[in-house]
Amino acid sequence: MSKAFLVLDDGRIFEGKSWGATGRTFGEAVFQTGMTGYQETLTDPSYHRQVVVMTAPHIGNTGMNAFDNESSKIWVSGFVVRNPSPVTSNWRSEVDLVDVLIEQNIVGISGIDTRALTRHLRDRGAMRVGIFSDLELSREEMVIEVRKSGQMVGSFLSADVSTPQRYTIPSRGEKKFTVVAVDLGIKGATPRAMAERGIETHVVPYNATFAEIMALAPDGVFLSNGPGDPATMTETVNLVRELLIEEIPIFGICFGHQILGRALGFETYKLQFGHRGINQPVIDKRNGKVEITSHNHGFAIQAPTEGQFTTVFGPGRVTHVSLNDGVVEGLELLERGAFSVQYHPEAAAGPHDASYLFDQFVSVMQKYPRKAGAF
Repeated sequence: MSKAFLVLDDGRIFEGKSWGATGRTFGEAVFQTGMTGYQETLTDPSYHRQVVVMTAPHIGNTGMNAFDNESSKIWVSGFVVRNPSPVTSNWRSEVDLVDVLIEQNIVGISGIDTRALTRHLRDRGAMRVGIFSDLELSREEMVIEVRKSGQMVGSFLSADVSTPQRYTIPSRGEKKFTVVAVDLGIKGATPRAMAERGIETHVVPYNATFAEIMALAPDGVFLSNGPGDPATMTETVNLVRELLIEEIPIFGICFGHQILGRALGFETYKLQFGHRGINQPVIDKRNGKVEITSHNHGFAIQAPTEGQFTTVFGPGRVTHVSLNDGVVEGLELLERGAFSVQYHPEAAAGPHDASYLFDQFVSVMQKYPRKAGAF
């Protein structure tokens, strides 16, 4: 393996070995704390324009397979690991991880101290980063190139990851509900989880109009996960407000949670280093239950975590809070069927503590049925 360099925009440089495709890449440096599920991470559209640092030191041992992909391609801008597995040993594996990285031109780096890098990001915050394995530039020139790259704040990325046209995932067994899922970067496991509950899901592009959604006569609308800055999503926020006026049940996760929060009048802000991984503790303030959950978000909602809040759509409350840093992780309106969480209830790689939220969505659609003739 040839030399490679990971270069942060504050000037710190880590030297390692080229892994995956050779070249250079740029993005936001973030760390992911899961010990398993790297395939789901790589193919999650929410990681678009991010260079992912795996805190677990041993990556690649279970290979890759077609079934566990969350989308049709790898979305990360770059991949950083300490020790790539020299062998693949899993009965479900179909191809080695490194071969997929090369095939999809994903530039990676291995052999660096990912613990030191993670501590640096934890202290300094997520920042721009570049991986260079073509070695055509000096160290000073690499830092300059990183500082010229784009930032996540102000980034509008939904158009990059959303489906170009509507498609349908049928229910398994008897169809009980019709849901329109607004694709802001949806993962494949999400409509599968809804199908298991008798939901037929129509996945529509990020810019679908209110009229186009209503033409599908939905019992509810799902707002998916996705990348980018929620402050750029003005049209989608306005769409959600139209849905709330019509009292359509809404369930949002991750990016969709942030958009629902903005539709309710709250501001969003950039977290210092975000929450990423499958081991994030969250408490349900309604019953005191602690859930271990799967996260991938760098922005959060600024909302009061105690008592109720008032919106033009009626009273609401914060339902879930991170036990690590107190960040708002869930919202609900008390007099309408709208709620959201900042994490992944489908969690294909686990854990499954939050899978009940899909059942909650079913209960909300039962409680707030579509008005006859309204659409």
